[in-house]
Amino acid sequence: MSAPAPSECVLNVQGMDCASCVSHVEKAIRKLPGVSNVSVNLALGRANVAFDPRAVGPARIASAVTDAGYAAAVKDENTSEQAHEDAHAAHARKWLIRGIIAGVLWLPVEIMHWVHSALGHDHGGPDWMTWLALVSSSLAILLVGGGFYRSAFSAARRGTSNMDTLIAMGASVAYGYSLVALLGYQTKQWGVLPHLYFTEGTALLALVSIGHWLEALARTRAGSAIRDLMHLAPSTAIRVPKPESGGKKRSLAILQPSTTPAQEEVPVSAIEVSDHVLVRPGDRVPIDGVVVAGRSSIDESMLTGEPVPVTRQPGDTVIGGTLNQDGALTIRVTRVGSETALAQIVKLVESAQNSKPAVQRLADRIAAVFVPVVLGIALLTSIGWYTHGVLTELPPAEMWANIAKAVCSVLIIACPCALGLAVPAALMVGTGRGAKLGILYRDINALQSAEQIDAVVLDKTGTVTRGRPVVGKIFVATDGVSEDDLLRLAASAEQFSSHPLAKAIVTAAKSRQLDLVEPDDFQNEPGLGIRAKLNGQPYFVGSEEFLRGTGFQPVADHGLQTHATKVWVARDADVLGAIELVDELKPDSADVVRELQAMGLKTVLLTGDNESAARAIAGQVGIEDVRAGVKPDGKANAVRELQQRASNPSDKASRIAMVGDGVNDAPALAQADLGIAIGSGSDIAKETGGIVLVSGSLSGVPMAIRLSKATMRTIRMNLFFAFFYNIIAIPIASLGLLSPIVCAAAMALSDVTVIGNALRLKRVKL
Repeated sequence: MSAPAPSECVLNVQGMDCASCVSHVEKAIRKLPGVSNVSVNLALGRANVAFDPRAVGPARIASAVTDAGYAAAVKDENTSEQAHEDAHAAHARKWLIRGIIAGVLWLPVEIMHWVHSALGHDHGGPDWMTWLALVSSSLAILLVGGGFYRSAFSAARRGTSNMDTLIAMGASVAYGYSLVALLGYQTKQWGVLPHLYFTEGTALLALVSIGHWLEALARTRAGSAIRDLMHLAPSTAIRVPKPESGGKKRSLAILQPSTTPAQEEVPVSAIEVSDHVLVRPGDRVPIDGVVVAGRSSIDESMLTGEPVPVTRQPGDTVIGGTLNQDGALTIRVTRVGSETALAQIVKLVESAQNSKPAVQRLADRIAAVFVPVVLGIALLTSIGWYTHGVLTELPPAEMWANIAKAVCSVLIIACPCALGLAVPAALMVGTGRGAKLGILYRDINALQSAEQIDAVVLDKTGTVTRGRPVVGKIFVATDGVSEDDLLRLAASAEQFSSHPLAKAIVTAAKSRQLDLVEPDDFQNEPGLGIRAKLNGQPYFVGSEEFLRGTGFQPVADHGLQTHATKVWVARDADVLGAIELVDELKPDSADVVRELQAMGLKTVLLTGDNESAARAIAGQVGIEDVRAGVKPDGKANAVRELQQRASNPSDKASRIAMVGDGVNDAPALAQADLGIAIGSGSDIAKETGGIVLVSGSLSGVPMAIRLSKATMRTIRMNLFFAFFYNIIAIPIASLGLLSPIVCAAAMALSDVTVIGNALRLKRVKL
């Protein structure tokens, strides 16, 4: 009996403030039996867990995280998203309140101290300003510092440490030293009153709290894309009666929205597949479906990035979350819940945001031991300054003042917030902006690969061209057979094929109102043609290569375009003729190819079409390298060949991106270093490739590459800043060259700076 597939769950985790917290949460989850993978995202406050359902369940995983000191709950697709947002807002308010309280206790005292000193009233001994600073600092420790102390104590009880450990110890050193120094002076144990750090301790709590509040606001902005997408779909829908089945058929006019009786507004969660819903002008489409009545323009820009509205009429697909502009529509529901296009898009974006590059995993491992290392550095700093004081025979008051200043500064400035936010913040903004433009990244590997590619291989049909070929001229090679006869025979043989050329032939036959014959036998040879029996006679419909392979000799196709795609029709020993099919270029194809080439990327056209047709299309868009006549199962080999050729130092290309249909070109997309699937809003789940372009527009290819480069550049900048900040700041602080207030401000702004840098991706030019 085979083992069941791993299950997955998502936890909303509260209380994570730094990369050390990420490490603690991951460690708590990995200890559980049956857990195969865990990824914790600090910026989102979420943990994605893969586990064996026979060994452990989501509730137990959440309980383990809660026991580790971080309140966790299993994310429910239907209800917990709003609860998570509310919890995030409450978290931000908590830090704002703490910051205001600490600020009120610190700033007035600090200002009065400056004025007091400027007026020359500071005579070196304690006065009313000293006692005021003591009172305000004591209140700050009690009212604001309590949260830090509880968190630090909870971590210590579990044998771990976190950012709050450093903050609590830093505030304790500043307050404790100042209190001892003041009491020592008052009891004549210290002859000189050194500088006291009461106001610095209060400032630390104020600045850290305000910093966390600013960070929470920045995180909200960074993660706005997913929230915007999730809020697109309305929470209610207008359900209308289904058409009658059986008996007298109702005309389509009865389904017109204006005459629909018994409308009922219900929650979208109550809608089921095959229900009929009414979408009024100005309303958003509540759920995925097919139009059964009405005609309107639909704005799909929030999902596809395409600004031009599209016309939808009976038979067309509509996507939940899009905006109905000017006409009423009745739609039949085809997808609900997690199967809708919007839900699939959100899932893909969340998956990309939860992925981690190798450098982030390295940062997480460093963060796991970072706080203990900092505590060790603080200890060495105190020993160093004590030794320096003894060797230079400093007065005890001055020596202990130096020790307190340096140790407090090291503890405060070293908090590893930026390390944990560097990558997820950039991923949140980059992938979120991509989603709004109709560019979906599956994971971090797609981002990394996109910035490294040197060549772009483009499929022809449906990628460079519209993918909707139409029948042009018809060439008849046999007497007694008319154009309609040839078209009817070809359409009858191909009516069960899903190939775009077959569909075009069938559509043309139906438009001429030709009666089709159902084949007695049907055999499809991918990339070549169809073998079928019509009225007991064998027919062969396909390419010239297919006919030659079956023993036929195609005749000269007089009057057909040399570069057009031709479908030949043969019966018995006779070639009956050929049907010309023309596929128009997408309006932006030539511009996109020029844009890719201007970016220094080599372009290749890869198609199963004939050489003349492929080169005609390539000439129109400016592609010189053409690989024609490649069957679907051979496209992966063609990509592999390009990769192998690319290994030659004389060939500039080294990494290949394949752009094609997410279903038909799946092997080639998988073989390429980067697969870019030209998708559609209703088929996201079927698409393969590292990047999916929802709109189906080729213009998303250079845009996706530029966004990938910008995101990876931001990730590297953030990681450099995070590491550089700690590598430089800690030694400077240990030398006593930074005051605790400066250290508190620097620490509080470090993570805000990282997120602020990531937010620039919202404005980067693509």
